Amino acid sequence: MTTMTDSSVREFKMPDVGEGLTEAEILKWYVQPGDTVTDGQVVCEVETAKAAVELPIPYDGVVRELHFPEGTTVDVGTSIIAVAVGDGAAAVAEPVQEAVAENVAEEPKPEGRQPVLVGYGVSTSATRRRPRKGAEAPAAAQAPSAAIQAELNGHGPAAPAPAAPAPAAPAAPVTGDRPLAKPPVRKLAKDLGVDLATVVPSGPDGIITREDVHAAVSATTPAAEPEAAPAAVAPAPSPTSYDGTRETRVLVKGVRKATAAAMVGSAFTAPHVTEFVTVDVTRTMKLLEELKQDKEYAGLRVNPLLLIAKALLVAIRRNPDINASWDEAAQEIVVKHYVNLGIAAATPRGLIVPNIKDAHAQTLPQLAGSLGELVSTAREGKTSPAAMQGGTVTITNVGVFGVDTGTPILNPGESAILAVGAIKLQPWVHKGKVKPRQVTTLALSFDHRLVDGELGSKVLADVAAVLEQPKRLISWA
Repeated sequence: MTTMTDSSVREFKMPDVGEGLTEAEILKWYVQPGDTVTDGQVVCEVETAKAAVELPIPYDGVVRELHFPEGTTVDVGTSIIAVAVGDGAAAVAEPVQEAVAENVAEEPKPEGRQPVLVGYGVSTSATRRRPRKGAEAPAAAQAPSAAIQAELNGHGPAAPAPAAPAPAAPAAPVTGDRPLAKPPVRKLAKDLGVDLATVVPSGPDGIITREDVHAAVSATTPAAEPEAAPAAVAPAPSPTSYDGTRETRVLVKGVRKATAAAMVGSAFTAPHVTEFVTVDVTRTMKLLEELKQDKEYAGLRVNPLLLIAKALLVAIRRNPDINASWDEAAQEIVVKHYVNLGIAAATPRGLIVPNIKDAHAQTLPQLAGSLGELVSTAREGKTSPAAMQGGTVTITNVGVFGVDTGTPILNPGESAILAVGAIKLQPWVHKGKVKPRQVTTLALSFDHRLVDGELGSKVLADVAAVLEQPKRLISWA
């Protein structure tokens, strides 16, 4: 699809929603062609390698075209939506459906790009009422194109026959010139020499699955290319290695893909050392109960993580060299005079580590508010890329899963990460007698290039000391 040059049409390009990100996946469209939009209105949600972000349109007008369907990964700087502005908005509002129908019938789709179609790949939503009108008008004059458009908008029949008078390729009209299939399925089809246009889809919304490709191979290989059978044996291990009835393959992308790459890079770049300490936190748990009754903490999240975070901040203030990073290019240690405290959070999209900016300067009530906001935002999937940049040290609370301890991997670019285990009643020697006490195990991993054993041990010991005697929050302040 060529970029429109009409001055009344504005092309909104995929912005760099993070720091140096090169691409983003369109998760959901909130508008359809013909819809009126205003400056600042959110038109879609995209997922980068760091987070899901909502994109607002920067001008008023009427949506003319959506250049990519949901699920498409688009490079930064590529136009994703065309909006008619000014005098052009009124002219587009009604005939936009017919204009798009003509694009479906006339425009070639270059390999590697998604066709510009109304509602292509979009999940069910109220905005589909507009394509219904557009599909009825050209029905008599352009029956095939109208049928294709109706199916793409989710209004047409699932069977391909109404849009394909030629029986040779019954599946092609379901999704236009580019059948719906995920990247791994496209690669499988390419490896097996299968034309996706000839494959009958069985997945939801007409998506071609791996099983469909395998079925097409079984149905066509013996009859169409008997001489090529020996050569086709080479890719055979791919289908035989996958049991569709007992195995499920999950496409790794977005946050999960970025996390996997970051953890591998961290594990094989920074020399990790992990130390452990088991500590009696009974007094800290009592202090928490008192804070919950304090009016100053009303409405705030008061839990063990709050005091553990404060204990780590105190330990960093006493041992500032732990708060650093390694500059590989300059071969230098960069000591940070601020603490951006990362909190590892499990979300539906995978593990993310947003951080509290300048946590070292926050009072305990302020820290409680920041932690509550960070956790809530992460659970809603609304954490911004900026919130996950610039962390210096991190806390991961594995205790919420009932785990006693672990050996955490450093967040890339950071010097240390503290893992907090489950807090449990355990027999403990207290004042010369064995008594049931609240006990937990802490694990501190650090980058041995910039943190030696003495420094790492001091930091971990200080955290434990504060949690054992929380009055040190005052005496060490």
